[in-house]
Amino acid sequence: MAISTDDELRDILRTAKTIAVVGLSADPEKPSHEVAAYLQAQGYRIVPVNPRGGTILGEKVYPDLLAVPEPVDLVDVFRPAAACEEVAQQAIAARAKVLWLQLGIVNDTAAQQARAAGLRVVMDRCTLREHRRLGLARPG
Repeated sequence: MAISTDDELRDILRTAKTIAVVGLSADPEKPSHEVAAYLQAQGYRIVPVNPRGGTILGEKVYPDLLAVPEPVDLVDVFRPAAACEEVAQQAIAARAKVLWLQLGIVNDTAAQQARAAGLRVVMDRCTLREHRRLGLARPG
């Protein structure tokens, strides 16, 4: 079962500092880009993860979580559910604290793997929407 109480979600969003966004698109029209830009504007350090490489939102893009050279608190996943088991394994190897599957993404096997390794898991929720709904957004 994924984390779902407001207190748990609030704690995750308050304590996370560095967020790896897996599947982050350079296209500003894509939800992943909108969410990452919002989180960055809210003061989070965004680490783009996309095999295409390059730069997104002023940050170097890494091909996968294992290539990220710094600790990651939260892994925000914008990938199909079928890809989430591999992402969960990489999140575990990277010693992330939270695996967050975006709105519409559910993979119970990935969630079980992550939880068994000590990660907190959120599924089928949008980080941007939850951040706003919980009253965590900075003014401006």
